[in-house]
Amino acid sequence: QVLVVGCGNSELSEQMYDVGMCEDIVNIDISDAVIRQMQERKGSKRPKMRYLLMDMLQMDFPDAHFQVVLDKGTLDAVLTNEEEATLAKVDKMFAEISRVLQVGGRYLCVSLAQAHVLKKAVEYFSQEGWVVRVHQVAGSGDKQQFVLPVFVYVMTKFRKIPGSASQILEICPEEQDKPMRVESAERLVAAVKDRQHYALLCSQLSKTPCREQVSLDLCDKESGRPRYTLHVVDSLSVKPSRDNHFAIFIIPQGRETEWLFGTEEGRRQLAASAGFGRLVTVALHREQHYEGMAGIQVELSGKVMELAPPGLPARQQVPFLSVGGDIGVRTVRHRDTSPLSGEYVVEDVKGDGTSYFRRLIFLRNRNVVQSEARLLAPMPPPGQKKRRKDKKKPNPAEPPAAIDKSYLCCEHHKAMVAGLCLLGGPDPLPGDETSSGRLCWGHVGPHAPAPWGRAFLAKVAHVPFPKWFGAGGWHEQWERDHSERLDCVAKLAAEAPAQYDAVMFDVDSKDLTVGMSCPPPAFVEKPFLQKVKTILKPEGVFVLNLVCRDARLKESVLATLREVFPLLYARRIEGEVNEILFCQPSSERRRDPTELGTRARALEGALRRPGAP
Repeated sequence: QVLVVGCGNSELSEQMYDVGMCEDIVNIDISDAVIRQMQERKGSKRPKMRYLLMDMLQMDFPDAHFQVVLDKGTLDAVLTNEEEATLAKVDKMFAEISRVLQVGGRYLCVSLAQAHVLKKAVEYFSQEGWVVRVHQVAGSGDKQQFVLPVFVYVMTKFRKIPGSASQILEICPEEQDKPMRVESAERLVAAVKDRQHYALLCSQLSKTPCREQVSLDLCDKESGRPRYTLHVVDSLSVKPSRDNHFAIFIIPQGRETEWLFGTEEGRRQLAASAGFGRLVTVALHREQHYEGMAGIQVELSGKVMELAPPGLPARQQVPFLSVGGDIGVRTVRHRDTSPLSGEYVVEDVKGDGTSYFRRLIFLRNRNVVQSEARLLAPMPPPGQKKRRKDKKKPNPAEPPAAIDKSYLCCEHHKAMVAGLCLLGGPDPLPGDETSSGRLCWGHVGPHAPAPWGRAFLAKVAHVPFPKWFGAGGWHEQWERDHSERLDCVAKLAAEAPAQYDAVMFDVDSKDLTVGMSCPPPAFVEKPFLQKVKTILKPEGVFVLNLVCRDARLKESVLATLREVFPLLYARRIEGEVNEILFCQPSSERRRDPTELGTRARALEGALRRPGAP
């Protein structure tokens, strides 16, 4: 026995009757005209189906009379706002539905699932002890008929157990049969909203090219964690033809942070060079397991077609592209949580060709490589060659373990090192074991201090850096927060002034509300900078990595630096926000600036060569 509330002139009851789903169907509506129309249309064709003039807020049926109450859009029509009178009306509607429904029966509500409608229904019935499940039954794949997806709430009536607070809330997306359990009404509403946003996005992408890049996460069905991150890039300069409308580009694991794949401009260049009107780049997440390129293609084929551009020919084959035809290699070596920087990982990834890299990544900003070291293939001892029969074919999935201590990963690190040519006397050379001191704070590459003689390093990350990055040669290693660093400089200034040839700061700021991400503001305040000047030798140099997007703040920092240091050079890094500042305590120029620039550029160039010292 089925009750249809607010039946209107819908054909749904007639269709259910005609296909044999059920015949004992009672339809009610508050409109006398609608009921007369539907009775005339029924005639003698469907003898067991009835149409009755009745208010669903006050029904004449006895208690527990129906197995199913069906609502196609009636709740959406009633709950148009969240005013007190409207909510009271809906409570009365739900109470009457509950009264006429048998235990074990179901209230089926077809809805567009506006947030306030879904929230009200879920909260009411879950508090009554009912099992609540939301099915997505039509979505963005039905482009000709629907823009927003259609949902059905399935509320199964159970006897309310006094004192029980347990709730059973589930969602069953369109693409899978197995429902997923969610922990709260808020999470259920959010999951539905995600699918609504996705449907709107697909609808927009199917009609017009997007001038701005669109990004979205596809999540794992079991864990709910992001599995793929997609960016939709339209190249307006490419004239679409039958074969270059649309392609999918799989970014090899571990390379999603590279400029070409990790920035808007890089992806735009990638799309243009690939020659496709629309390119969807796909980044793979480190917490997930993938069954090679073929497995990814099977998994994504249906979903990416929902992002297809307008004008894509029917049954068009969409190519899957990658670098070298594989999905790359990523091996997580260590995972932990830092008290200062949160969760982090140390991982080995494969770069271009046979190169491997070890990276430190803070997961609060997973697209930024905090530190990187190049790995070297193991070499036999000097004068010893492996016998041919002992020679094993290298496993491309097994990265080498030795660290290349000559490698600097960032352009601004190369500029900081090159700035040492400002020091008085001969240029610093690798292996120069003099007694001169360098105070290095932050990340001037994981191995930069090693060839510079006596080095003094403070690490703020609180991670086992030496174990994973082979940081031999650091005579003292500290794990300090910013306040301890400030105190340390003050102590050095008081006890041992003028002892350092170079002081280098590359320290990130945890305060995201300031328009300067490096260094923290306290490191460029005048009293602190005067202490830095105090610990420098007269011919020394203070090297600072400045990353500041706030123009006024940047001018203020530069003005303060000029007040403290009479001589200041700036080195801008092309394509980056970083600006390297070289500050000297003496106004006397020991070298011509043009000559210094030439020497610094030459040294930077040497640092870029593979195997450079």
